[in-house]
Amino acid sequence: MSPRLRLLPIAFAALALGACASAPKPIRGEFSALSPEQASQQGTAGASVRWGGSLIAVEPEASRTCFTVLSRPLRSDGKPQTQREATDGRFIACRSGFYDPALFAEGRDVTVTGRISGFEQRAVGGYDFKYPRLDAEVVYLWEEREERVDPRYAYPYRSPYWGPWWRPFW
Repeated sequence: MSPRLRLLPIAFAALALGACASAPKPIRGEFSALSPEQASQQGTAGASVRWGGSLIAVEPEASRTCFTVLSRPLRSDGKPQTQREATDGRFIACRSGFYDPALFAEGRDVTVTGRISGFEQRAVGGYDFKYPRLDAEVVYLWEEREERVDPRYAYPYRSPYWGPWWRPFW
């Protein structure tokens, strides 16, 4: 076998594996596996973490902006999972500078990296909730999810161009 043919599988594997999803550069790195819920129970301060979830509130202040986030487990690419029932608690992330509440709107997905700087008690309804507070290094706002419409045709009124088990968006 010629040397060029031996390199062909290696080149193909490099191209195929290079297409695997990875986290965006700003949120890559080594982080503690603590969840916000575990951090508030254990009182762990100083740990470097990467947490994410849905924005609950954005509070711009004079020199910084604080984000209240309903935490959800992160996928391998660093994006919060879409299951609304899966939650790891809540946390507050503060970063210097102004972040527009119109852009960082309630319900948008964010991933935050930073260090746990302490804890803050706030009321959630009538319950006092202990929030871990992060000094955020990165606040990564994910693109809004596009709702995908999958047209289904009720039998016998379906499109003549697709078979009964085919779907137009595969």
